[in-house]
Amino acid sequence: MANLKDIQRKIKSVSSTQKTTRAMKLVSTAKLRRAEELAKRSRLYAQKMNQVIAEIAGRINRNKVGGLDNRFFETIENPKMVDVVFVTADKGLCGGFNIQTIKAVNKLLREYKEKNVKVRLRGIGKKGIEYFKYNEVELFDAVVDLSSKPNKERSDEFIQTSIQDFQDGKIDALHVVYNGYKNMITQELHLNTVLPVNTDGFDCDKAQHSSMLEVEAQDEEAMLNALVTRYVSYNMYYSLIDSVAAEHSARMQAMDTATNNAKEMVKSLNVEFNKARQAAITTELIEIISGVESMK
Repeated sequence: MANLKDIQRKIKSVSSTQKTTRAMKLVSTAKLRRAEELAKRSRLYAQKMNQVIAEIAGRINRNKVGGLDNRFFETIENPKMVDVVFVTADKGLCGGFNIQTIKAVNKLLREYKEKNVKVRLRGIGKKGIEYFKYNEVELFDAVVDLSSKPNKERSDEFIQTSIQDFQDGKIDALHVVYNGYKNMITQELHLNTVLPVNTDGFDCDKAQHSSMLEVEAQDEEAMLNALVTRYVSYNMYYSLIDSVAAEHSARMQAMDTATNNAKEMVKSLNVEFNKARQAAITTELIEIISGVESMK
């Protein structure tokens, strides 16, 4: 027979956990609303920037003899070294949010290893960093407290190394891998090739690619380089914003599921407690009746 005190202790423990998970769900819901709004505004800014870059690159390509000759737009057929930047959360309790990104990074590392391409793995987020360190995967550099609190200056400083090394020819590509926000209940894994820039993949209205910019021909190259640098930096910052929104969405779902599971467990434990108490009462009554009968 189950011990009544043990069952009561379990009920109290699970009820306490239920309160915690419910509170965490409410916190994540509130944070998600703010992050979602910021992500929407950032997406509009990124689309405008994409539009301007695509227009200038297209204009140079049409007007310059030999077409566009710019390192930022040059695809290397046989790369020797690439940068892979991943973004994970600093905290857990968000379902499969982090492991999806880690699996995508591992797959990318295997593919490059098969092609004998060296990879500089750069990490943002404690969970991903701890995973790769535990598995003895070398990290070129790592940053914590940035994925949970996206900061433009720190983000720019982090990605500037890859931008400069790409421009100098030290690396041949830059990939950013993260789990992004799709809607309240869905996250979407992103594996973006940020460098070299491919304007065909830009999400912008090509019908608006009119001569909206009046720029001297000799200034177009300089402006294009400056815009691409800003584009890559902002892409990194947007990845952090999109990732933190997805993290709150994933945690909200995970805590909602945990709260419901705790509720079901408490219900099951209460049934078990009532059965045990009823069995104890029945046993006591039988003992009393047996005692009375033996005295007759």
